Amino acid sequence: MESMLTPTLILYNGDFYTQWEAQPRARAIAIYGGRIVAVGSDAEVRALAGTNTEVIDLGGRFALPGLTDSHVHFYDWALGRRGVRLSGARSLGEMQGRIRERLAGLEPGRWLVGQGWNETEWEHPVMPSAADLDVLSTAHPLFFRRSDMHSAVVNHAALALAGITAETPDPAGGVIERDERGQPTGRLFEMAIDMVHVHAATPTDEELDTALRETIREAHGLGLTGLHDQRMKGHGEGKVALRAYGRLEAAGDLKLRLTTNVDAEEREHVFATGLYSGFGNERLQLGHMKVFVDGSLGSQTAWMVEPFEGTTDNYGVVVTPPEEIEVVVREAQQRGWAISVHAIGDRANREVLDIFEELASERNPATRLPHRIEHVQTIQPADLPRLARLGIVASVQPIHATDDMVAADRLWGARARDTYAFRRLLDSGAVLALGSDVPVADPNPFAGIHAAVTRQRRDGTPEGGWQPQERLTLEEAVYGYTLGAARAVGRERVQGRLAPGYFADIIVLDRNLFEVAESELAETQVEMVVFDGEVQAG
Repeated sequence: MESMLTPTLILYNGDFYTQWEAQPRARAIAIYGGRIVAVGSDAEVRALAGTNTEVIDLGGRFALPGLTDSHVHFYDWALGRRGVRLSGARSLGEMQGRIRERLAGLEPGRWLVGQGWNETEWEHPVMPSAADLDVLSTAHPLFFRRSDMHSAVVNHAALALAGITAETPDPAGGVIERDERGQPTGRLFEMAIDMVHVHAATPTDEELDTALRETIREAHGLGLTGLHDQRMKGHGEGKVALRAYGRLEAAGDLKLRLTTNVDAEEREHVFATGLYSGFGNERLQLGHMKVFVDGSLGSQTAWMVEPFEGTTDNYGVVVTPPEEIEVVVREAQQRGWAISVHAIGDRANREVLDIFEELASERNPATRLPHRIEHVQTIQPADLPRLARLGIVASVQPIHATDDMVAADRLWGARARDTYAFRRLLDSGAVLALGSDVPVADPNPFAGIHAAVTRQRRDGTPEGGWQPQERLTLEEAVYGYTLGAARAVGRERVQGRLAPGYFADIIVLDRNLFEVAESELAETQVEMVVFDGEVQAG
C-alpha cells in the first residue's frame, strides 16, 4: 500500500478485484484528482482521510475496474436509441408492427429509420423487401438497417428520393438487389446503403449532444467507463461525431475514456493536420484509422476462401480491395497512425494479415498503438497464430458468437468451428480486446462476459455451449474488458487496473462474479459507478 496525497474520496469495506499483481484483492481504495493513490486494507486506507475526504462504505460489495467496450458505434448507438428498435423482433409481422406503431401520427414525408432486425432468427428466414414496407406506408420514406448494419431494406418512397432505379449501377463495394425484371427490391448491401442514408434527416447539434449524454448515462448503468468508437464505411459520420465529442469534452460532459477512430477515406485531411494515433487527453483521444475489407456473415457479404454454403459462386463482397488497403496501411503507419481493420471472412482475415506482414518492416516507431483486426470472425487455423506473431490485437465481440451461431452453422457449415476462436487466439499469445458492436448487439458487458465464458445464449442454449472449445475463463473475460481493452489503445499503464497511479474508474456490483453460477453472469447489476474519481451513480 502506498499513498502520496490526502484523498478526496475513499471507498472502504469493499471487495476489490484489482488486476494488480502486487495486491490482487483489496478492501479499500483512496482517490485524489481522478487517480487512485492508495490500495489496501480498511485500516490502512481510512487512516489517510482528511477533514474534506468523502468516505463511502461499500458494505462488502464486489468491485471491478470500470469496463471498456472495445467496439462501439457511439454515434449510431446514440441516435439509434431514438429510431425504431427492431432487435428481438421474432417475425416479419412483429417487425412491421413496431414500425406501424411509430408511423402513427408521423407527418407525411418525414423519414422513419431504425435498426436491428435479424431474419435468420425467424421461422421463415426471408429478408424483408420494399414490398413489405410499402404496405405500411408509401407517404413516408422508410429506412431500416439489419442487425449487422451491412444490409438494409427501404421502401419505394426512399428509393425514389435516393434516385435508385433499374438503371442505377451498383456502387463500388456495394450491391443493389434487383428482381427478375431488373427492378430494385429495396434490399441494399454494403456501400449501396449509403445511397439512401445520405438522404435521411440528420440531427441538429443540440439533438446529437443530448442523445450522446443520454447514452453516456446508459453506458454507466452497464458498468462501462470506456469506449472504443468505430467508424462506418462510407457513413460520413466521423467528422460530425468528433465535433460532438469535442463539444461534450469542453463542457465537462464527456464522462468516458473515449478513443475514437477516423475514417481511412478522410486520411488526406487527417494527415494534413499532423495528428496521430493517441493524440488527445485522458477523456478523448484519437485511436486508429479504420478500413473495411468485407461485409458480414448474416448479409452473406463476408469475403470467404470458399463459397457460402448452398452456393457455388458467392464468395462475399470485397468492400475495399487489398491493393487499396495496402496503400492505406503504408501511408498511415508512416505518419504515426495505427490501423483498425474490419475483417469477417477467412479470406478477408488472410488478406489483411498478408498486408500487415508485408509492411511490418516499414512500421514507423512513432506509431503509439498496435494495429488491430475488428471481429476476426472466422479465420483459418493456419492464419490464426499470425496475429500474435505480428502484434495485432484481436478486437472480438463475445455476444456475436451466440447471436450468430445459427447463421454460422447454416451459412458456413463445418467452417463454423473456426468462428470466434477466442481460446485459440488467446492461447496463441494474441491480445483480446472485448466489446459488443452496439448498436449491432447488446451493449451489456456482463452479457458479453456470459457469452465468452459459456458460449451460450442467456436462455442456456445450446446445452454445453456452441463451439465450447473456444470458451474463456471468467478471469480472461474480465481482462478482455479491462486491461486487454487498455492495451489495444496504449493505456495499459493508466487504465484497466485498480492500482496507484491508475484512473479512478470503478464499478460496484450487486454480486461477486466469482461466486455465482455462470448462468447468472448476464444478470449482474451495477450499483455504483465512479468515473475520474467522482461518483456518477449509486
